[in-house]
Amino acid sequence: MYIIVARSSSTTVTITEFGDDSLCFESEGVVTTMAEADFAAFVAERETEAPRWVWDDTARWYARLLDAGVRVQRCHDLRLCHSILRHSELTAATSFARAEPSRWDAPIVADTVPPRHSTLFDLSGTEEQAVDDSLEEFGRQRAALAESADSGRLRLLLAAESVGALTAAEMRRAGLPWRSDVHDELLAELLGPRVLHGTRPRRLEELVALIRGALDDPRVNPDSQQDLLRSLTRTGLMVASTRAWELREIEHPVIEPLLEYKKLSRLLSANGWAWMDAWIVDGRFHPDYVPGGVVTGRWATSGGGALQLPKQVRAAVRPDPGWKLVVADAAQLEPRVLAGMAADTVMAAAGRGTDLYAGIVASGVVETRDHAKVAMLGAMYGATTGESGRLLPRLARAYPRAIHLVEAAARAGERGESVSTRLGRSSPRPGGRWQEVQSRASQPGASGSEEAKARSQARDWGRFTRNFVVQGSAAEWALCWMGELRKALTALGSTGGSAANASGPVFARVPHLVFFLHDEVIVHTPTEFADAVAEAVVESANAAGRLLFGEFPVDFPLGVAIVDSYADAK
Repeated sequence: MYIIVARSSSTTVTITEFGDDSLCFESEGVVTTMAEADFAAFVAERETEAPRWVWDDTARWYARLLDAGVRVQRCHDLRLCHSILRHSELTAATSFARAEPSRWDAPIVADTVPPRHSTLFDLSGTEEQAVDDSLEEFGRQRAALAESADSGRLRLLLAAESVGALTAAEMRRAGLPWRSDVHDELLAELLGPRVLHGTRPRRLEELVALIRGALDDPRVNPDSQQDLLRSLTRTGLMVASTRAWELREIEHPVIEPLLEYKKLSRLLSANGWAWMDAWIVDGRFHPDYVPGGVVTGRWATSGGGALQLPKQVRAAVRPDPGWKLVVADAAQLEPRVLAGMAADTVMAAAGRGTDLYAGIVASGVVETRDHAKVAMLGAMYGATTGESGRLLPRLARAYPRAIHLVEAAARAGERGESVSTRLGRSSPRPGGRWQEVQSRASQPGASGSEEAKARSQARDWGRFTRNFVVQGSAAEWALCWMGELRKALTALGSTGGSAANASGPVFARVPHLVFFLHDEVIVHTPTEFADAVAEAVVESANAAGRLLFGEFPVDFPLGVAIVDSYADAK
């Protein structure tokens, strides 16, 4: 059963119900208009029938249901699914893909306001005034699926993308448990006592003095790259930038304090006291995840920086009393996905039951684990020089199917073609400027510089498409992993735990996902469920592998830890 939430004003909600096989929505749908205040109760009642809710934007609709203590298991997010179907090569021949742009093609603007001041879920104003064609859009998407070259792959992708949107909204609502007192202690230990915003803490001031002394420049400002470069050059250090990797290649008394300053300054700006005041609310970090925010399908964040929590502050992530954190990360996810996509049985066997890079070494392909990692990353990201370039031919001989897949993706990109992930998300094609450069270089009489520019540009796009197929398919595996885990946690916690927490009415006594980072998840669980949650995390990873690759024998091993602090997980 599908139930479309077709429109909302500030006081009413209009919904349409119809069966899974109904495409004549206008004639077969049952339309109901109800007061806004009655919507959550309606959803809770219909959830017993396991419907799939269809709405224009999960973040908008689902947040207020969670606030009311109502959780849904399935949905179809029209905006996210529109983007996939609009650009997939599997639907390229459909009228849906060839249609003129509409409001559904506009990018989703996520909330960048800290949760204390968020307006993301205000459905009044322009939302109320917009002409809503959600019902028609869903019909168009269903037709595009039916006409696609492989509807099975796309159906799984749309379902995974939509359940990912539900999970993102749930994690934002529940929040990552956070101890501000511990965070403050960590900052004080590293930076010194708290100071007013805009003032350097004691440790940074000490490092500034050391930097100025080492450079014999009492006025240099280490926060100004231009100022710092001038001072370094005057000292005789010929550097092109102040990037950490370049500075580490230099021997000089200024390097150690300068690197420490850069590290601590970054901590202060990204996760210092001002960040804590803005983003930690009632003992929870509520970040804005943006599902599908990267063209490969990876998530992004529009506020709070959840995808880059540094190790220095992870000790502040602690469960509530009577609860545990179950932290899990997938080992060598992208190369294992590559083995599955390419059906490379030899490469899959190298990682069966063991660290994949160690397995490559044991197979005699390279001498060390570092060599295996450098070579594999080079194959997936297009590094053709240095150690990666030297080792790549060995990988190609050992795992020809896997290397052929990424090489073919790179050649397609160099020709300006699109490539697709395992489930059918397709890469964008290069823009008009790229095409112009390639066209000029192919004309009679093209100059050497024009030809060189075209070759360089083509190689760059080839590196993008080479990685797109792997990174995008790994993102699909992660979505399936979270979707399977979310389902398992719901079943596991149906009776509720003995201890309550502050994660909101839906999650007060049940295990729930609170963090996701590409190949890593954190579950906040009542202590009595911790072991069962750890087992569910592993089984969900195995299930995700089967969803993407069937019975192909590729492993997705996890590192799993049950801890009282995120810092203790690794």
